[in-house]
Amino acid sequence: MLTLITFILVLSLLVFVHELGHFVVAKKLGLIPKEFGFGFPPRAWGIYKSKDGTWKTTRKKGEVEDAANTVYSVNWVPLGGFVNIGEDEEGEDDPNHFTNKPIWQRATILSAGVSMNVILAMVLIIIGLMIGLPQMIDEEIDPRAQVSDERIQIVQVLPESPAKQAGIKMGDIIASINDNQFTNYEAIQQYNEEHIGQGLTYQIKRGKENMIMQITPEIIEETGQGGIGIAIAEVGTVKYPWYLAIGKGIKATFMLTWIIIVAFYELFKGLIFGLGVSADLAGPVGIAAITGQVARLGFIYVMQFTALLSINLAIINFLPIPALDGGRVFFLIIEKIRRKSMKRKLEAGLNQAFFWLLMLAVLIVTFRDVSRFGDTFRLYWDKMF
Repeated sequence: MLTLITFILVLSLLVFVHELGHFVVAKKLGLIPKEFGFGFPPRAWGIYKSKDGTWKTTRKKGEVEDAANTVYSVNWVPLGGFVNIGEDEEGEDDPNHFTNKPIWQRATILSAGVSMNVILAMVLIIIGLMIGLPQMIDEEIDPRAQVSDERIQIVQVLPESPAKQAGIKMGDIIASINDNQFTNYEAIQQYNEEHIGQGLTYQIKRGKENMIMQITPEIIEETGQGGIGIAIAEVGTVKYPWYLAIGKGIKATFMLTWIIIVAFYELFKGLIFGLGVSADLAGPVGIAAITGQVARLGFIYVMQFTALLSINLAIINFLPIPALDGGRVFFLIIEKIRRKSMKRKLEAGLNQAFFWLLMLAVLIVTFRDVSRFGDTFRLYWDKMF
């Protein structure tokens, strides 16, 4: 239940903020959006200003004929929200219709959702740095930062390794090995090297759980060294004064955005040149499973994960693919170059076709996620019912 609730809250926040960006900028540029809704239809309740100047409520589906302004609605499917600005309609002679606005204004409206997702990530990271955010501890940490709760944390588990077979997961904390406590990863590496083939007792912390695992180090093929098949890092909770957190948060957001862009570039390069997928993809099911794992680590981890998802959503949504905001902006660039707009039916058809292609891709990734996380979701099901 924690996984389900956290996933819905995170997804709703990301989508709602995205649509809020479109809505606010559209209003600022003179548009009158037909509807701005929390959640997805069917409509549960709505309020609007009628043509006679009075405020009214409605539960009817679809457009409200006597609405003089935007209908603000609450809908039954609690996943984010939506805004109807009429981008797929003919504007006729209405100067304030989306299709009759200058290209730069339309591009600004379409880009506003992506911008809001980046701003959301920035705000979450800044707040996180103010209250204390988990980070790797290295020589680049600002000496003015307050570092607490230092620990050795597992950041990767190799498949088919002794650690994987023992049930070690990414995010676990190594509290001790054979009752010996360690303060750096070099000491753990050396200890494992000295005990190859010997069973070691690992005390592992996972959220609020303390677990004892018996693991035998061996020569790891990928590294050629003795170990149990994990990558570890020295991690601590890093906190900055508010005036430093703002600058650090802005810098971290842009650095993270660039890293994700490069990762997408490598992903598409691998697909185009037949090199395979270099990154691990996850769809809604995979993200839900990871959200549950993050939620058990604590609220600050959820904030960090939400910021990461928000940047991913921004970048994906701005790809020049029809049906996405980036695709619509790409059509506007073509319109600017050609000095005339693309036929509305052609653009709508391309958006529709690519929408279903994207849904097919999501379905394929979802099947893959189910095979990867099936045991996790069966466990959730058993706990709930």
